[in-house]
Amino acid sequence: MALIAFWEILCRLGIWEPTLFPSPWRVAQTLWRTLADRSLLLATGVSLRRILVGYLLAQTLGVVLGVLLARLRWLEETVGSLVLGLQTLPSVCWLPLALLWFGLNDRAILFVVVMGALLAVTVSVHDGVKNVPPVYLRAARTMGTGPVALYTEVLLPASLPAILTGAKLGWSFAWRSLMAGELLFVSLGLGHMLMMGRELADMSQVVAVMLVIILLGLLADRAIFGVLAARVRERWGLAHP
Repeated sequence: MALIAFWEILCRLGIWEPTLFPSPWRVAQTLWRTLADRSLLLATGVSLRRILVGYLLAQTLGVVLGVLLARLRWLEETVGSLVLGLQTLPSVCWLPLALLWFGLNDRAILFVVVMGALLAVTVSVHDGVKNVPPVYLRAARTMGTGPVALYTEVLLPASLPAILTGAKLGWSFAWRSLMAGELLFVSLGLGHMLMMGRELADMSQVVAVMLVIILLGLLADRAIFGVLAARVRERWGLAHP
């Protein structure tokens, strides 16, 4: 409420033109209008579908690649530096390749989302597996743990904090990549609504869509990542009594 009050005060001071800095009331009206005509719901549904598919692919591939890089020295020496180098690339750099390889369609946007999140997940999982104490592995082998169980019952559980960190980073990078793709591609989605608001000089629509994106991020953090983090802390004995 304090933030909304401060926002309203800035609007009333008239520092910026109302068309450039819309009031909370005007943004609320735009939210209601886009909800009533279902354009916001449709765009949100399309964006959520894209990010869920792309994020799940990136998370799955990132965990597998991160574990392989951490466990196979030859792979780490040959591919590890490439992964670190590619991580420095902004996700928007993948857009030209996506257009050339897939054309102007959803597959191009999914490719950008996957590449935007994949490398962050891979690096986090790699670091987590590399930091597993060797005594865990020696104890598991001494007790006759098989190769598959070594990963499923020792390495991955011990790496859960790093994997969760990678999952949160991957989610944020996936959203950024999705917005980059939807802003430049002519298709439905929240990014497209942002672009249309800019093209029509409707800053209330731009701010409204930004608020929706922030709300979705907060919901994901509280309902998914927050719950998972609490369970990991409890498992590791870090939860406060």
